[in-house]
Amino acid sequence: MTDLADAVRAGDRRALARAITLVESTRADHRAEAAGLLEELGATGASTRVGISGAPGAGKSTFIEALGLHLVESGHDVAVLAVDPSSTRGGGSILGDKTRMEQLARSSHAFIRPSPSKGTLGGVARRTREALLVCEAAGFDVVLVETVGVGQSEVTVAGMVDVFALLIAPGSGDDLQGVKRGIVELADLVVVNKTDGALADLARHTASDYGNALHLLRPRTDGWAPRVLTCSALLGEGIGDVWSTVELFMASVRATGALTRRRGEQAREWMWSEISETLLERLRSDARIRSEVTALERDVAAGLMSPAAAARLLLGRFET
Repeated sequence: MTDLADAVRAGDRRALARAITLVESTRADHRAEAAGLLEELGATGASTRVGISGAPGAGKSTFIEALGLHLVESGHDVAVLAVDPSSTRGGGSILGDKTRMEQLARSSHAFIRPSPSKGTLGGVARRTREALLVCEAAGFDVVLVETVGVGQSEVTVAGMVDVFALLIAPGSGDDLQGVKRGIVELADLVVVNKTDGALADLARHTASDYGNALHLLRPRTDGWAPRVLTCSALLGEGIGDVWSTVELFMASVRATGALTRRRGEQAREWMWSEISETLLERLRSDARIRSEVTALERDVAAGLMSPAAAARLLLGRFET
């Protein structure tokens, strides 16, 4: 792990890919090695972490490529962690965002890593946090995390980034439906994409709708009122304004100490998430109770036992 960590810090792209594959692995021996690798890499956190979510059709991949190219031209090194829906058969990525960001993928200052969600809720893969830290250790000063894009439930990414941007397609004002509190209230920045051609007027109208709606919500970040911007990722227009707003946000949260508090809270939540997921994995793999699971599931499905009673029984077996 020391050699791998040294290669990652030296900017070796193959080593970076191997390291992310390792931290994403579910094998028990790989989990131990991944923990050792993260210890070897040590403290990271020097990058700007940006989460980007939005419903299908909002143009996330086009937007991320346009933003990534703008950042590269401005002297940044950019890592993109693109979480794709998983195949129900093979478990791999279905869309493969890397093939849809061809220009950015060719840049020597960019790294794109598609990862399958494998059924993980919240629009991100389970080990996206670890992959983010590995990218930071490799020297990328901006990490963009793209979520699956399945709807309002994609709020997990907000718990692992500094800036949460919600990408909206023109005409999505009807999606407000009570202001879509689950995801809109977590956004630090709302970007209405596709502000070009026949959609330009509709995009501006959509931006106005969201701007009015955001005034009704309590800001997620103290001292920062969420902004609504418009852009055309296809034409590259407005992308610089988006990044300038991200920089304004980062300057604000650094000055007030909100960034330190946010990352500390994220680390605490990550610890408890890891505890709960690890305990669940151990419970499912425990040979002592594996034989009882099928019978209990059958009894619960048939109404012969309540789910709560079955859960208590399994936990009791596990604890002893």
